Amino acid sequence: MYKYKNKRGENMGSNAINSALVLGILSATALSGCSTPIQEQPTLAQTLETGGALKPLQKNIELDQADLFFDIHPETKSVIGTTTLTLTVTAEQKQLLLDLDNNYRISSITAAGHPVSDFSHEKGEIRFTLPDSVTVNQPFEVTINYEGQPHVAERAPWDGGYVWSKTESGQPWIATAVQGEGCDLIWPCLDHPTFEPQQTDIRIRVPKGLVAASNGRLIETTEGDDWSEYHWRSEQSQNNYGIALNIGPYDKLETTYHSRYGHEYPLVFYYLRGEKEKAQKLFAEFPKQLEFYERVIGPYPFYAEKMGVVQTPHLGMEHQTINAYGQDYKPGKYDFDWLLQHELAHEWFGNQVTNTDWDHMWLHEGFGTYMQPLYGQYLHGDALYHTMMYDQRIGIRNEHPIVSNKPMSEDDVYKADRGPGSDIYQKGAWVLHTLRYLIGDEAFFNATQQLVYGTDDPKPGNFKPHFADTQDFIDAVNAETGKDMTWFFEHYIYQAALPELVSERDGDQLTLHFKSAAKAPFTMPVEIRVGGELRTVVVSKEAKTITLPSNDVHIVLDPESKILRQQDYLDEYSAFEAK
Repeated sequence: MYKYKNKRGENMGSNAINSALVLGILSATALSGCSTPIQEQPTLAQTLETGGALKPLQKNIELDQADLFFDIHPETKSVIGTTTLTLTVTAEQKQLLLDLDNNYRISSITAAGHPVSDFSHEKGEIRFTLPDSVTVNQPFEVTINYEGQPHVAERAPWDGGYVWSKTESGQPWIATAVQGEGCDLIWPCLDHPTFEPQQTDIRIRVPKGLVAASNGRLIETTEGDDWSEYHWRSEQSQNNYGIALNIGPYDKLETTYHSRYGHEYPLVFYYLRGEKEKAQKLFAEFPKQLEFYERVIGPYPFYAEKMGVVQTPHLGMEHQTINAYGQDYKPGKYDFDWLLQHELAHEWFGNQVTNTDWDHMWLHEGFGTYMQPLYGQYLHGDALYHTMMYDQRIGIRNEHPIVSNKPMSEDDVYKADRGPGSDIYQKGAWVLHTLRYLIGDEAFFNATQQLVYGTDDPKPGNFKPHFADTQDFIDAVNAETGKDMTWFFEHYIYQAALPELVSERDGDQLTLHFKSAAKAPFTMPVEIRVGGELRTVVVSKEAKTITLPSNDVHIVLDPESKILRQQDYLDEYSAFEAK
């Protein structure tokens, strides 16, 4: 997702909109289809956080399948749901712990075919004793029936939950977006990024006349007197916060994409009725952007299902195979729709390769952000690339390391008073920009491919979605370069302050060295424009002096801004913007 704000609404980049986060407090209202009203339940901190250290009762659980049913009632902003999880315990344990917002009331639980009469649902956690029939390494099912008025996202996607909106014609327009708060806002789950169901069935029942677009392939549509039900299925590992409901009066554009890898798959865009002309213009970008990604990164990971996009009443989110798009078709100054391109990047960086912990979220967002200037370069050359990189450079804050190497919740990462905040976007992109300059395009893109696919020969059919962390990327870079590049990441990823290129000039003598808080060595080739000549000088922490052709020759250090480094004028402007 493209977040320019933390959850307090604080400025996190040059394109931020300065507004505060408002958490929705839900009122107690009788639900359609429910026998008694649901008591008002403010969403608690436990539910509003996602990730962090694994809970002890969830360390030995595997999630095999998720079968999710949602009965949506727009008139009361309520949901009746049934979730069946196929789980496996890998070590002996007596209790099970799942996550679900207390805005929902649980009506029944069944585990391994046995009704569970004694369970607790407090502070966003469901706890109960497992039947004796549950044994180690043997799959079993847990079914939970629940109902309630879900947490409302007041400012999606910056805060998560349901978005209950209406189109200009007054029809319901509904979406979910829960990256920041996790899957437990919409279904009973294990709220940690490492719990991805290997198969997901999503059934969404909506009032007749509405369409429900979701992840995977559309298996069937069934009709009742006053409702329609859409059954979607994903048979690949599914990012749990990427499971999404999108409901509205949609029409559909669809075509078949013929990949450079010799296979084909559907491209689908669900758009609001009456907006076909604008939708067609955006839809024309789909194959162009896919061609870029398949040339530069590798095969589209979810070709067995679809490359899908849906128009939403919020800005956007990387919902696997059904990316949310809510930019209202605004023209882009870089000759492409940046939001569409950024969210599409996450099919590779976020959905195909998923971080093992939120602490490594820069692998999603740094790469995802770097793809926009790369695409600009692909379309129109270096001038556009450098313009976009400069725009990103202004937003870098350097207040916390990008990676702390400890378990982090989403808030730990995105809130600038706790963690790197927007630096996982812009600074992450600039780290990749500098690394690419240092090791060259071949090594850089080969290492990126290894990170994404877990193989150096990604062809359709020989890779699956997988997990990775920063060390995995370092290992890939080391393998491609034949060198230990850990020092580079020590300076740029594991500490906040940037290296500073210190220069001193005395007549025709120019002395250079890098100053950095990191103890690791730091050696970087530095380009210097000396008059009309371009020189390259290898600079380290040790002072190095070169002789210039004259006392008054004009010099420019790093004239193409290939190195991410501390520069006073950028810090001053960034601080000004942050106010």
